Amino acid sequence: MTRSSTDAPKAPARRGVRTDGATAQAQLLDAAQELFYREGIRAIGVDAVVKRAGVNKMSLYRRFASKDDLVAAYLDRMHERYRQKFEASVEKHPGESAKQLIQAFDDLVARASAADYRGCPFLNIACEFSDRAHPARASVERTSSICCGA
Repeated sequence: MTRSSTDAPKAPARRGVRTDGATAQAQLLDAAQELFYREGIRAIGVDAVVKRAGVNKMSLYRRFASKDDLVAAYLDRMHERYRQKFEASVEKHPGESAKQLIQAFDDLVARASAADYRGCPFLNIACEFSDRAHPARASVERTSSICCGA
């Protein structure tokens, strides 16, 4: 029997310990990023995110009005990380556009070759949510228009 992501080691129980808002938000986004990317949005409920983050459900709903808002924040974070990685690739060859493009592809190949690579998180979500009206899909559409000018 294989272990699911919700069976993985958990954050220690912290009863009676308060987590400030910024820390709780960061912990929730870290947990969402790990779980959503590995298992998919639909497969992971807010209870699993809260448990992995080591915070209570109230902390989640103080930061995010709904799971859809958490998903949108996750996608915003992934977009920012993608942008940072792309810029780091380009900065390796200032003023040399051909080398910048090759470097960006070389770095992408390296990331895609990692054992834990599960594909582009935006494409994964677009496949998971075919309804363009769904907030997760709308967030992907927004991101792709920023990235690709579509």
